[in-house]
Amino acid sequence: MTKNDPSLRCLLLAFLFLSATAFAQTYQNFPAPAGFATSAGEPSIGSNWNTGKVMFEAGLETDRVTFAGNPATATWEKMSSTATSMLSLDPILFTDSTTGRTLVSQLAGACSLSSFTDNDGTSYTPAVGCGVPAGIDHQTIGGGPFAASVVPQLPPPVGYQHAIYYCSQDVIDASCAISLNGGLTYGPAVPIYTLLDCGGLHGHIKVGPDGTAYVPNKNCGSGNAAVVSSGNNGLTWTIHVVPGSPSGDSDPSVAVAADNTVYLGWHGGNGHPMVAVSHDHGATWTNTADVGTAAGIQNVAFPAMVAGDGNRAALAFLGTPTGGNAQDTANFKGVWHLYIAHTFDGGATWTLVDATPTDPVQRGSICLGGTTCGNDRNLLDFIDATVDKQGRVLVGYADGCVGACVNAGPNSFTALGSIARQATGKGLFAAFDGTF
Repeated sequence: MTKNDPSLRCLLLAFLFLSATAFAQTYQNFPAPAGFATSAGEPSIGSNWNTGKVMFEAGLETDRVTFAGNPATATWEKMSSTATSMLSLDPILFTDSTTGRTLVSQLAGACSLSSFTDNDGTSYTPAVGCGVPAGIDHQTIGGGPFAASVVPQLPPPVGYQHAIYYCSQDVIDASCAISLNGGLTYGPAVPIYTLLDCGGLHGHIKVGPDGTAYVPNKNCGSGNAAVVSSGNNGLTWTIHVVPGSPSGDSDPSVAVAADNTVYLGWHGGNGHPMVAVSHDHGATWTNTADVGTAAGIQNVAFPAMVAGDGNRAALAFLGTPTGGNAQDTANFKGVWHLYIAHTFDGGATWTLVDATPTDPVQRGSICLGGTTCGNDRNLLDFIDATVDKQGRVLVGYADGCVGACVNAGPNSFTALGSIARQATGKGLFAAFDGTF
């Protein structure tokens, strides 16, 4: 066999192809089976690193999803809490990945119905749903290590090693309350900003390894994206604006990496998916980037950020290369897919993947105007993303285009619960590179 031998060239090309695809990010999509998650706008997703189970919530339904095999299969089980699955204005789920506790919240006015499970939904413990005074909308629950700062007002936690936060917004401000016992009860709520500082609506709270808590907001300091952070277990909060970051109508999303690097993703004022990175808890920002340029993305909705190692993160979003007013019900004809942008160098560069290349998530407009919308608000207000113990990115989303809509319009205006799970390529934890 010589260097000019055609068979050698074929082997070399095959090797190069396999090497490239081994590190390329691809995704499998798992729509909920018949009878599950049929009205799954604004879903939440969490991963229990101790059991490998994935928890998915939308509406009044909480599901446990088990993945097995390669290519993977998914088994869905309904695991709803009778204490919380009675009524809801907004559903939220948070899984503390390292401890395995999942908290379920259903907004019920100025507080929420709440319960938590330590066995992936097999049984639940009813809990107090908020700290008072709480807001009437847009609640979020998150958690992580306690901050190391000396705070005499906070006694040592009993029975649970992490801080749990409940945040919500009211007409004129937003507030957060901390739980010292794993979400069973909460202390008094503390204002984190007022309408003089930021717009009312915020995104989902995240807590970094050093205990700093972050709440993202799309409209602080004259309409810029920001994080509102606390490094003292929720006693005080500081607003950190990303300079020159005008925002669209979707909620922003924040994630904190293993070395406390902060990644903020938002719907840019130009309609594009934007990301900025901070290495000092939001005080300064770097590597501000439009992560949709590779696919010519002109309009986005529902950014959802997740991080792993310090230099690795991913932003999931619904996107379309069609420009114009994406909320124009009569005239916008864009076709939306789920995209996921990955960075492996701290946000210096991004690789963009269409996670639903043959199956649109929506055709036509997506309304982001809340309760003033028509039937194009079928997907509601957000999607969610998490990471499993091996570093796979998982995205929980609602599919608004099923059946005949997949191949051609009109849109089905459904909201079928679905999970996009990373199948190949480097994940968010370098220690597991090459293992899936």
